[in-house]
Amino acid sequence: MKANGKNILDSVIYRYTADSNQLEDENRVLKETVNNLKAELDKFKSPPLMVCEVRELVGNDCAIIRIPNGNQFYVKISSECTKLKPGDMVLAEQKNLTILEKLDISRKFNVEKFVIIEKPTVTWEDIGGLQQQAREIKEVVELPLLKPALFKKVGIVPPKGILLYGPPGTGKTLLAKAVAASTNSTFIEIVGSELVQKFIGEGAKLVKEIFELARKKAPSIVFIDEIDALAAKRMEIGTSGEREV
Repeated sequence: MKANGKNILDSVIYRYTADSNQLEDENRVLKETVNNLKAELDKFKSPPLMVCEVRELVGNDCAIIRIPNGNQFYVKISSECTKLKPGDMVLAEQKNLTILEKLDISRKFNVEKFVIIEKPTVTWEDIGGLQQQAREIKEVVELPLLKPALFKKVGIVPPKGILLYGPPGTGKTLLAKAVAASTNSTFIEIVGSELVQKFIGEGAKLVKEIFELARKKAPSIVFIDEIDALAAKRMEIGTSGEREV
């Protein structure tokens, strides 16, 4: 009887011990889940950070930054944020604008979002009519690219650009593509209205980067379509971005 009673008692103790261990494991998992949920809630409760541009560094722990609306402020730099330089993009608190973190992004435009880059296959034979215009473009654009030594020898400086005008659908883009194809040049097309940006300086910066791209992919033909969006009469210009470009 004593042996049977002891076995039953050991069995009960073992069962309760196993149940206790299982409950402790479940309790630990639930605590971790609660802590994770609290951390997620804290993230949602924390205010968003503002993306700003560093304009100038003042000493080791201060800087002048520009916020998205264009205003500039003199702010403190967190001790954890190091190796800043003018032009860097940073995250700052909205309340006191303290710089907390440097962002690995650039203020440069992604030029390829604004332009169409291709190697055209259009030939002069594909263009119907426009013989006079094609002949003039060959003399002014194609020949200097194919035989630059000839122009240098006779002392003629070829023009850097030409203006094609006329109603839509009259072959202006085809002529430009034919020149690019005949000279084996990269054809870079951009719509003029894309050069008008909201803030002062951004339109000019985009123009600069387009021509940097053209130099990188030289020889290149830069074709600016709908340029009348920029070259309007002075009285028709209403925004600072248009005046700047």
